[in-house]
Order: sequence, then structure tokens, then C-alpha cells
Amino acid sequence: MTQPPDLFGDAVERGLQGARPLAARMRPRTLDEVAGHADQLGPEGFLRRAIAADEVPSLVLYGPPGTGKTTLARLVATATRAEFEELSAVSAGLADVRAVMQRARDRLVAGTRTVLFIDEIHRFTKSQQDALLPAVEDGLVVLIGATTENPFYEVNAALVSRMRVLQLHALGPDEVSALVDRAVADERGLAGEVVVVPEARAAVVRMAGGDARYALNLLEASAGLAGDAPVTPEVVERAAGGRAVVYDKDGDQHYNVASAFIKSLRGSDPDAALYWMAVMLEGGEDPKFIARRMIVAASEDVGNADPQALEVAVAAARALEFVGLPEARINLAQAATYLALAPKSDASYRGIDAALAHVRHEGARVPPLALRDASPANRDNLGHGTGYANPHGAPGRVTGDSCMPEGMEDVTFFAPGGMGAEGELAARLAALRTRARGAAGSDTMAPSGDTEDHG
Repeated sequence: MTQPPDLFGDAVERGLQGARPLAARMRPRTLDEVAGHADQLGPEGFLRRAIAADEVPSLVLYGPPGTGKTTLARLVATATRAEFEELSAVSAGLADVRAVMQRARDRLVAGTRTVLFIDEIHRFTKSQQDALLPAVEDGLVVLIGATTENPFYEVNAALVSRMRVLQLHALGPDEVSALVDRAVADERGLAGEVVVVPEARAAVVRMAGGDARYALNLLEASAGLAGDAPVTPEVVERAAGGRAVVYDKDGDQHYNVASAFIKSLRGSDPDAALYWMAVMLEGGEDPKFIARRMIVAASEDVGNADPQALEVAVAAARALEFVGLPEARINLAQAATYLALAPKSDASYRGIDAALAHVRHEGARVPPLALRDASPANRDNLGHGTGYANPHGAPGRVTGDSCMPEGMEDVTFFAPGGMGAEGELAARLAALRTRARGAAGSDTMAPSGDTEDHG
């Protein structure tokens, strides 16, 4: 018997649909409506092929906010005719997990599978994650975990090893632009109710930064603010009210942006260095962290090519302690641009790592007798200091004697290049090593006008 239409239910559903935020109304209903992720959803993409073969494994969807992780989980359930269960790692407990597992067992009896979606899965405790292992291993549920944090660090290794990690990237400008255009015209969206000038659409796309949810929320807020008037760039700016920087001081963004900052300094790109510094400062990064990284970079990447770089970095760190933000941003910027434009050398960095590797592999040898502590008791009873030639009594204050352990006289760790001030050090070192091997006379090392011997 055909059931009569539920007029009240339809009215309620229409009311709810109209009350939902634009981002919820525009949620894709099919894989073809999903913006971006061609590497996963294209004709040869892993996820599309897995869905087509009805062989979707448990997944970790890893990516920044607004990339469609929840949407993809729902579409997997729909496409595979599975029941969709959702838990939030922020609020769910072990009892919630066990209840889902019981319902999944009951459904299997009727031949229905369960997709369990856990948002922010990295926030689950170890015991909660461990409770998921048997269900994932036995195939009781298809577990789909969403996370903005690197799962290889933030999710239990035992659980990750049983799941396929799919990395989702922020949407590109063209993909966000197409999404905005669809929202303006679609009956589920604004349906032509407002006029959005091209410059305003470009502003929405620019401010979204690849976040589809933010783009749609900003578009809806701009339309509401404009009223019956067209949406202009000025309206979008007012609706945005200052774009919040997505930055977690303890998460992936912290490490990725810090890495980009350091590599910009190393790559002699002051503009990029200032940009990534601005991202960190706007994101609430501890400015002392930025200062510390520059002190390291001054020795790791600039080194003796410009010895003053370390002084500049340390001075910026001290200025930060005295001045504080916001003024100290200028001190930090001065140091960053100096380091970026300084000549580069990693010879000291490579040298100490080579020496450490040698000691760890070969062990530590004892110093030659001539270099050992020659305090009176050691000198008179053990012969320490025997044969030591004080360089202050030699021409040019250099004896040419090796200070390496016996048998390692020809081993070298430090290899300076020719950049900046280090070029002079490289020439001096080459002469020193030549002299130590007996290939040159002692007078080659005497500084101009300084041949005085000191006893």
C-alpha cells in the first residue's frame, strides 16, 4: 500500500535545508561534485577505484581544514551501501566506541556493513585507539579517521599500519573559484539571489587559502552583509573581519612553516623568509622560537662565510627579551633579512657531524703525549707535554705540528668553501695543511709585519 506523502515532514526538511549554512547545503552528493583531489578521485585515483571495486579499506584522511574529509567519508558509505556512524574524538569515550561495534555486529547479521568515521582521530587516547584495532583487523567496520596532524606521529603505529593513509591537499585557486561559482548559481546555494562581482569572487578565493568551507562561509557572510546590493571586494573584506591564520604551535603547521622559514634563509630569499616569519607571528608562535632558529641558522647555514651573522642573530634574540612584541618584530625581521642575504657556508655544520660520526664509529683515541695535561705531577711522573712546541714561539705563531691523535694526522673534517670571509679561512687552512705535511717553509704563514717570536 502506497503511503500518503508526509506534507509536514517535507516542509520541515525544506525548512532545515534553508536554515543550514551554505557550506552544509553545498556538501557534494557524488564523487564528481567533490572539488580537488584528482590524485585520489580521478579515473585512476586510488579511492575512486577502490569504491568502484567495493573494496575500500580502512583509511586515514590527512589534510588541512576544509579539504572535504568528512564529505569523502560520507560518500564512501553511500557508494558502498554501508551504514554511516560518526564519532568525534573530542567527546566520544570507550563506551561510545563499544556501542558502535555492537551495532556494526548486528548489522552484519543482516548483511549491512558499517563505515565508522572518527573526526580528529589523533585526539583519541592510546586505549581508545587500541580498542579499534580488533574491529579494523577483522573487518567489522571500515574505519575512516580524519586528522589535520601527521598520522605517522600522532596516531598509534599499530593502528596506522592497518589503515591506508590518504593525504589531502588544500584546494587550488581554480578549484575554490569553481566551487564559489557553483554556490552562487546552484539552487542549493544562493541560486542567483545576489550579484557577486568578479573582483569579490577573487577576494573570496584569495582569502580562503584553499579551505572550501571557509570560502563558502565567507561567501554567505558577504551576501548577507551586502543585502540587496552587489557583493564587492570591500564587502568581502568587512565580512572576513581579518582572516584567522590556521596554525597549531604543536602541530604540522608549526613544523612545516618553520621548515619553510629556515629553508628560505638558507636559500637567500629574504621575501620568503619575511613571509613565513609573518605566518608564524600571526599564528601565535613563540617569538623566542623564531629567534632560536635564526641563531642556529647563523652557524648552520652562514657560518664563517660571514661570522657577524651569529652576532646579528644573538643580538635580535636579546632585543626580543628587552623590547618584546610587537616592536621586536622589526629586530627579528632585520636578523632574518641579514641571514638570508649573507654568503652561505655549512662547513662547520658538516665538519662537526663528520667528527662526531668518526668518534661514534671508531671510538675516542687518547691525545698525543705532547698535548696531554702537563701539570707538574703529570709532567714529572708521566711525561705529559713532552715534545710540545708552543706556537707562540714559532714564526707566524704556527709550528705546523698536527694536534690529531697518532695515526690520524691526515684525517680532515673541516672543508671551508670560498664564500665571503670563509674564502680567506680556506686559503689559510690550505697553507696550514701544506705546511703540516712538510710541503712549504715556515715563513709562508707569517702575517705581514708580524715575525716576532714569543718564548
